[in-house]
Amino acid sequence: MRIRVAAAVVSGAVVLSALALPVAAQASERAGASGKLSSFASKTVRPHDSLGNTKFSNAVINGGKDIVLGTTGTKSVTVTYTATDQNGVALTEAFLWQGTDSSTTDGITGGLGTDDDPNCTETATQGVYHCKAVFNIHPAIDMKDNGAAGTWKLFLGAWDLYANASYNDDVATVAIKKLSTLTADAAPEPVKKGKTITVTGKLARANWSTGKYAGYASQPAKLQFRKKGSSTYTTLKTVRTSSTGVLKTTTKATVDGYYRYLFAGTATTAASTAPGDFVDVR
Repeated sequence: MRIRVAAAVVSGAVVLSALALPVAAQASERAGASGKLSSFASKTVRPHDSLGNTKFSNAVINGGKDIVLGTTGTKSVTVTYTATDQNGVALTEAFLWQGTDSSTTDGITGGLGTDDDPNCTETATQGVYHCKAVFNIHPAIDMKDNGAAGTWKLFLGAWDLYANASYNDDVATVAIKKLSTLTADAAPEPVKKGKTITVTGKLARANWSTGKYAGYASQPAKLQFRKKGSSTYTTLKTVRTSSTGVLKTTTKATVDGYYRYLFAGTATTAASTAPGDFVDVR
């Protein structure tokens, strides 16, 4: 099941699709999808957080790490969680969504669904199920909007063995970030001891709207040095990128070693480290 970020795609009703109840989660480009999304919620209470007897816990998204996406390829993201219901669990569904209110299409800015229903196995404890869902995310298709980077929520739904529906729209959160790249080049090389070298580089990040990488402006990056034979880098100074993502600064060369830039990342962009560039001091 694939849901495109560019449209409103999740509601409190999406979890009812597999049992042919009033609402189905559908790709945003399919006719009539948006009109079906909130029908279940409108017939019950407004689902700010959760509804029903099935309880969800122990959710882990992507092993507890940020989801980092470039511009191409497929990123497979595993979500594990526990579903508990003394009436048993017949089926669960999982969605990642972004927005302020899952009960209205206007309150949702993006959503991602799984290609297949999650796999749930009952444990030795009656009514307790361990579940796994896999999201296959295609940046070129699913992440058309650069504004989609940031915090996303996990929406889980379930049906018990009597076809009673439950859901929780904020079981856990995860950051979906743009992949960044960073370079460093120190020159001249070799250099005389005590002379000045110039360390240039460039910080770029994925642009989901264009499908390319673009320079990341006005961002701080640390210039670091590691002496030959050592495994530890020391920060020399902090440099800010230009309007095109370019880094440039100078420093004095005293011993052989490696120079690199380090970018700590932001709420929307992943951290990156440039490979160390060796300078021979003579």
